[in-house]
Amino acid sequence: MFAALNVASGEVYGLCQQKHRHQEWLRFLRMIDQTVPAGKEIYLICDNYSTHKHERVQRWLEKHKRFHVRFTPTSASWLNMVERFFRDITQNRIRRGVFQNLEQLIVAIGEYIHGHNQNPKPFIWTAKATDILEKVTRARAVLNK
Repeated sequence: MFAALNVASGEVYGLCQQKHRHQEWLRFLRMIDQTVPAGKEIYLICDNYSTHKHERVQRWLEKHKRFHVRFTPTSASWLNMVERFFRDITQNRIRRGVFQNLEQLIVAIGEYIHGHNQNPKPFIWTAKATDILEKVTRARAVLNK
């Protein structure tokens, strides 16, 4: 599953596919392009997965100037928000379900996303900036030893 999170609204865009190659990533980007209203800029925060950087993907992005892609390290906060949604869908729908085939699983995922998007809520940070900075300072101290 490829998923994108609108951080302002909490809405999720998802697309289940059999593989995770550049072809499927392009299909997902096209879906986003068709779904997000024209004239709106689209900022994608992606991990460093090679599919996101494929030559054909780069060519497509060059032709679609409203897409702005930034790559972030693993475990970056931006990605944690999407991973949190994956955790929720896994706990609240997939683990509780019984699926006779892949199609039933894909339908269940689509229904979950649709239900989520009926009343989306943006992710709200609960950590204070000072707490985050203290954690970074402690981590740097450990790394420098």
